Amino acid sequence: MRKVSAMIRFILVVFLPILFVSYPLQSIDNNDTLTLSKAIEFALENNTVIKEAINAREKAWYEYKSANASRFPELLASYSYTKLKDAPVAVFSGMEFTVGGEESYTYNVTIKQPLFTGYALKTRVKVAELGINIKDIEKKMAVLDVIKNVKIAYYNILLAQKYLNIAHEEVTQLEAHLSDARSLYNEGIIAYNDLLKSEVALSYASQNQRKSESNLKMAVSYLNILLHQDIDKELIVEDILKLTPAKYELVSLINKAIKNRPEIKIIESYIKQSELSAKLVKSSFYPQIFLFGTYKQTGDNFKATNYDFGRFYDSIIGVEAKWILFDWGKRKAEIDKCQYDKLALQEKVNSITDNIKLEVKDAYLNLSVAEDNISIAKKSLTQAEENFRITNLQYQQQATTSTEVIDARTFLTRAEMNYYNALYGYLISQAELERATASEF
Repeated sequence: MRKVSAMIRFILVVFLPILFVSYPLQSIDNNDTLTLSKAIEFALENNTVIKEAINAREKAWYEYKSANASRFPELLASYSYTKLKDAPVAVFSGMEFTVGGEESYTYNVTIKQPLFTGYALKTRVKVAELGINIKDIEKKMAVLDVIKNVKIAYYNILLAQKYLNIAHEEVTQLEAHLSDARSLYNEGIIAYNDLLKSEVALSYASQNQRKSESNLKMAVSYLNILLHQDIDKELIVEDILKLTPAKYELVSLINKAIKNRPEIKIIESYIKQSELSAKLVKSSFYPQIFLFGTYKQTGDNFKATNYDFGRFYDSIIGVEAKWILFDWGKRKAEIDKCQYDKLALQEKVNSITDNIKLEVKDAYLNLSVAEDNISIAKKSLTQAEENFRITNLQYQQQATTSTEVIDARTFLTRAEMNYYNALYGYLISQAELERATASEF
């Protein structure tokens, strides 16, 4: 027995806490390089919006089960105790007869099966089925939104990293320029204000570098939120520099969006629900017929097993019919309400369709502009790099001023930023186009 007790204590100490421990969320290893596909996969498993949609779908499933269960027999039970001031009596030929006791205990069990409800139960089941379908579509919409947001957040991290690299490069080059300027000033070759210009330019570049560091941290934090992990977690993301632009045809994209967009399918399901709601109201014009069976016991004790004034038990079987004959036009008003609800939803489909067309066209045009900008920005970057190289050499040979060097570095910074804006802007526009057409390319 002592061995058994020791074994039980061991199990309780070792395994019982495991049942109640709150496990931390799965997290990406700090040393792992995060790819875009891995980020999307991780977000779809952990994002709170996805989990919310899954739970909403489960709720709709149990609403369906509840509606479907109403088609089957219902078992009811009741128990009551009654205390009268005086025993009940009946008068016959001027004489009073006691027909019951002052105290009575009654319980009954009833089983009730709907036979005909004017198709109300069947209609409620169909409404619940549509509710499941709506939640499935909403989950798909949540998935599309999360994928788009993760892609954009991922690209923004890459863009923020490039901005930080540009800012660091600018600081490094302006520090070198300031060193040259100090040497020339100490030799009395340039004026003091020329040196001040170099110092001010470096100060601005240093401020921009700190701002770029902050922007990168915020971009990482936003992706961490989408992945549902620690907001301050450091991420190493895989860069994307090579693009393979594809050609898209606007009309086919619009047609694809109208066919696939979850928003339209949701409204179409709501239209079907409004039609079923009208049918549900119309079902009340028919009688509601139920088959029931009841077993009843009444007695003068707690178990209701004794009754001095007659048989203490009874069994009943019967058919019950309910029919609403007049309700001051309430049902007609509800049917009209459902009809106008359907018309409003149909107009909403038209409105959403128009907005989708506009959204697809906007994403398509942004993608086209971004694609054109890549080649233009790349050419400008090459020219700006060469301009800065030449200007810096000229300054070292005292063939130009600090102003020219600073301007050349400013042009180079702008050209670098424009290039990466075009590069990652194309990817962001592509993600938006994928969401607009409810598909992935």
